[in-house]
Amino acid sequence: MDLTFSFKRVVPEHLLSKYQFIETRNAAAVFAASNPKEFEDMLEVLDTFHVYDADLLIPGGNRGQIPTRLDTHFGELGFDPVRVNTQYKLIGERKKSATHRSVGEKFLESTVSNRGFEVDNFKGRVALDVEWNAKDGNLDRDLSAYRALYDHGLIDVGVIITRVHDIRNLALDELNSADGYRRLSTSTTTNTEKLEQRMTRGDSGGCPVLAVGIGKEAWAGKDVPRPGEEHLSVTDLIEQYQARKSAKDRVPGSPIDLEELGDEA
Repeated sequence: MDLTFSFKRVVPEHLLSKYQFIETRNAAAVFAASNPKEFEDMLEVLDTFHVYDADLLIPGGNRGQIPTRLDTHFGELGFDPVRVNTQYKLIGERKKSATHRSVGEKFLESTVSNRGFEVDNFKGRVALDVEWNAKDGNLDRDLSAYRALYDHGLIDVGVIITRVHDIRNLALDELNSADGYRRLSTSTTTNTEKLEQRMTRGDSGGCPVLAVGIGKEAWAGKDVPRPGEEHLSVTDLIEQYQARKSAKDRVPGSPIDLEELGDEA
């Protein structure tokens, strides 16, 4: 499937230079036209979002500070995490003969249910997920969900916010963190390269999909603290993380939260 470039027409220039955009089926234009309020919501979130040193230096996996901040902001704008279940009713009827169209008695009546399609942020007719540094299988799950929700007429567009793979160089070159570089270099975690492969392969079917890649252009700058943490240094935050991890290790039978620890677990 060919990529399209409608985002160049509908996304403000300053955001085009701040993020990497990839789309199929003119997803950005479809998004802006069919769900204008939700499109403006997304632009607001992207405009105010930044990556901070601590985001790259402290492990956190897919439920670390970056997805937490993004999901929280989307939630404040009316997006909700949802699960959409499906249910099909199967009815079988006997035909009077192979050549007749008329039917007689029922021989089958059954209901098939699927507890199923989960979306991190859902509003209007838009499904949006944040996959910062999760296992890349999450991309398959998201695109499969978008495909099904679109085929059922529930959404007009799917959006995935993830990382640009080269943001790992920021950890090494600017922050001198080989550990941060290693965690962001894992070959089986989500990034725009892996997502683009799935998009061009057609994994989302007929659903228009917009990918937003977070790269070094979204970095707030060296030593800029995360909001609410101005009184703490990155060293303080790392020590707090290590203390929490050690506390979990010391409690018998208390499993470490793999999502919280990310690739460090």
